[in-house]
Amino acid sequence: MDIFERLQKDAGGPIGMYQKRSHGYFSFPKLEGEIGPRMKFRGKEVLNWSLNNYLGLANHPEVRKADAEGAAQFGMAAPMGARMMSGQTKYHEQLERELAAFVGKEDAFLLNYGYQGMISIIDCLLSRKDVVVYDAEAHACIIDGIRLHRGESMKFHHNNMEHLRNRLDRATKLAAESGGGILVITEGVFGMKGDLGKLDEIVALKKEYNFRLLVDDAHGFGTMGPEGKGTAAHFNVTDGVDVLFNTFAKSMAGIGAFVSSHKWLVDYLRYNMRSQTYAKSLPMPMVMGAFKRLELIKTQPEHLKKLWTITNALQNGLRERGFDIGVTQSPVTPVYLKGDIPEATNLVVDLRENHNLFCSIVVYPVVPLGEMILRIIPTAAHTLEDVEYTLQCFDSIRGKLLAGEYKKEMPNMAD
Repeated sequence: MDIFERLQKDAGGPIGMYQKRSHGYFSFPKLEGEIGPRMKFRGKEVLNWSLNNYLGLANHPEVRKADAEGAAQFGMAAPMGARMMSGQTKYHEQLERELAAFVGKEDAFLLNYGYQGMISIIDCLLSRKDVVVYDAEAHACIIDGIRLHRGESMKFHHNNMEHLRNRLDRATKLAAESGGGILVITEGVFGMKGDLGKLDEIVALKKEYNFRLLVDDAHGFGTMGPEGKGTAAHFNVTDGVDVLFNTFAKSMAGIGAFVSSHKWLVDYLRYNMRSQTYAKSLPMPMVMGAFKRLELIKTQPEHLKKLWTITNALQNGLRERGFDIGVTQSPVTPVYLKGDIPEATNLVVDLRENHNLFCSIVVYPVVPLGEMILRIIPTAAHTLEDVEYTLQCFDSIRGKLLAGEYKKEMPNMAD
């Protein structure tokens, strides 16, 4: 069969199959205006709960100024080339030192993007002799990194330490046979459920098993632990996490990422991570902007305090009203509801058109048929009034959902 013929018959895949009805509304929606709790959607102002701008830094005046000055001084092209060849600067090196010190590691390596960075870290750390053991709910970037691994891999049930122990027993035998080692991969904060990886319990297993631990803390950096130093710091196990990955795309409200560890290992990654060796260096405006963002995280703790004030008010309010928000321990706030795909789509249309409230929705195939998740991301830029209004809106949509008012033909909202 011709490749294009097969792709056409596939109808866009499990998500793309709905594109004719959903594009521009449920998928690829256009949020316009200044980044924040109030943005425009299809020409109308909405209360927005869908941005990972945890600390509200995206439009902080000092951040905007630093971004603009960085672009004016260096332009978007500098530095030209990959770090190893011609893209190295003293600013990249300084930022790496400051990031490493903040998260409590010896050294750090700046990465262009988080997703490709994690894939490349995993590829770089493992040989075909090694065994990788990973949490079943790990992010797609981890899964894609493991797909490159030519050796043994196995997943353990999400946050299930007994199952992890079982997998480590098997991995230990396999590693002994192959002459390789074991890498365990998990997350600090799981971005869908909002629960924390059990880093303290995993680190404790090092007393019984010989393995190294890689943690993706994309959602934990800036939000968890003292001063926002991350989930490892929250559990006081920073030294037990062998390789720590963080991204700028969440609390830092920017582009880029970094990996931190022992200096010798970071040096190894610098010279062997293919996604960095063969890719352009992180542009200077993003580097200069990252300095300011990190400075504000360290010197203005009020942003982290405000984030948790809003988070606690929202989550406590939802729980008090009987909503199921699962096991979240972070700002990530999932609201679990029952309903088929037409009900889910009609519910979201009601929220956006009649309540002027915008949040993301997750349906099948990400969650089982008959279930939906409304995913709310509180930020330091939100207000308690925003929280109260949102709670009232959720009371309204739940009542309609239970009354069967959303059981009608799925609307065609595509542009």
